[in-house]
Amino acid sequence: MSPSDQYAELAELAGGFIHEIKNHISTLSLNLQLLAEDFQNPQNHHERRALERVTRLQHECQRLVDVSNDFLRFARFQELHREPTRLCDLVEEMIDFFAPTAKQAGIQIHWYPAPELPAVNLDHELFKQALLNLMINAEQAMAEGGEVILQARRDGSEVLLEVIDTGTGIPAEELPKIFKPFHTTKPGGTGLGLATTRKIVLAHGGTVEVHSAVGRGTKFTIRLPAAGA
Repeated sequence: MSPSDQYAELAELAGGFIHEIKNHISTLSLNLQLLAEDFQNPQNHHERRALERVTRLQHECQRLVDVSNDFLRFARFQELHREPTRLCDLVEEMIDFFAPTAKQAGIQIHWYPAPELPAVNLDHELFKQALLNLMINAEQAMAEGGEVILQARRDGSEVLLEVIDTGTGIPAEELPKIFKPFHTTKPGGTGLGLATTRKIVLAHGGTVEVHSAVGRGTKFTIRLPAAGA
């Protein structure tokens, strides 16, 4: 069995396992919902405390679902369906999609594409997921609002896409770990967003790098081969 076949088999097993876990979580969540309804109008300290514990368990169930969904996206890496793409069009689509979230968080988005960028061969849906992960990461780094700056330019036979935020920055000792699965410093984070982004970019024949300064912000740089390069 080839390594790719072994990986596909492992991904399928992982998918089936996560699906089974989610079924049990759904049953647990339903019973917690029914239990919460029993304590909907707590009459004493004991009932209020019980409701708080049930609510906490409901939040933990939702977190398990979120982790499961992120893991499935990471593990079930399907074959890429790439086609020549104008990077500007894809980035602008994601900016439109993310704009309401950014506005609510007090974040301004700036987009600076260089003229006459060459096309890149992309799997649209997968690459949009990779870019969305970076934008969500930027939002989470700016609890008080700030700016997300996206820049694209040509560098020889490559196209560079930079995602810059004015957030809290990443300590130097954390930088070597940020692309590792399940590593996170954010409350409620799953630690799979940046790992998935890196996996998607590598599958496109590209690279992703990070530079950061605490208190100033972070810059992710994606390098992709130009179509026909």
